[in-house]
Amino acid sequence: MPLLVWIVLCAALGGIASAGLAVVFLWIPQPRAERILPHFVSFATGALLGAALLALLPEAMAGAGVAGAHAIGLTLIVGLGVFFVIEKLVLWWHLRGEEETDAQQAHQHGAHAAPHSHAAHSHRRDHASGVLVLVGDSLHNALDGVLIAAAFLTSVSLGLVTTLAVAAHEIPHRVGDFAILVHAGFSRERALLLNLATGLASVIGAVAAWYGLRQTLQVLPYALAFATAGFLYIAVAGLIPGLHRRADPRASAVQVILIALGVGVVALAGHLAGE
Repeated sequence: MPLLVWIVLCAALGGIASAGLAVVFLWIPQPRAERILPHFVSFATGALLGAALLALLPEAMAGAGVAGAHAIGLTLIVGLGVFFVIEKLVLWWHLRGEEETDAQQAHQHGAHAAPHSHAAHSHRRDHASGVLVLVGDSLHNALDGVLIAAAFLTSVSLGLVTTLAVAAHEIPHRVGDFAILVHAGFSRERALLLNLATGLASVIGAVAAWYGLRQTLQVLPYALAFATAGFLYIAVAGLIPGLHRRADPRASAVQVILIALGVGVVALAGHLAGE
């Protein structure tokens, strides 16, 4: 199968199919879904760490060679900084949108706004949050597509492992986004379609990276190092803090087991794909 077809299919799996798989949680009673979802987060944390440190980073180091080790380390630092700044910008944008809405509401209705105006204000704020989620998801999925393409341009086995890690963390992420969109006033059907539509950005990002990186293969090791930084940031800054909210011994033990399982599955997938 042509490499571009592999890239498009796996980008679609990471971006579109993960949104479809997240819909399974709609048919699970909410109390049970709330118990199951943290387990997916633990597994996704392990999958991201495994893909970053057992697959992407070794390939980046091998591609750059000993002479490029310092540049790989610098790329990791820059990548972590970029993801930190992106998250800060999204949070700032969201906060500023809420502050501007508050100011407009106070100007229009004064200090003693009617109860229905507060309800309308709350609805507009929720809707704005939903729009921000869609924009953020599109950018995030486009970047996922770039990372998948960079991995496949290195080797098919690395591409498959990267796709597994992307899909693993996208499923619980999409479940949360779906809940935000419904809360923002979108119907369940429209929220699902919009969630699936943002997944197209993954395919677009992958195809763009295929044509861009194919002409500059010498930058591939650094693209992989940047992908490593992205996976590490998502796991360490995005997922692990949420796991710490449950600190009882039993939950902690289950988290450790599932993180180890995520690492193990990625390692096994890389071993089998490489054969």
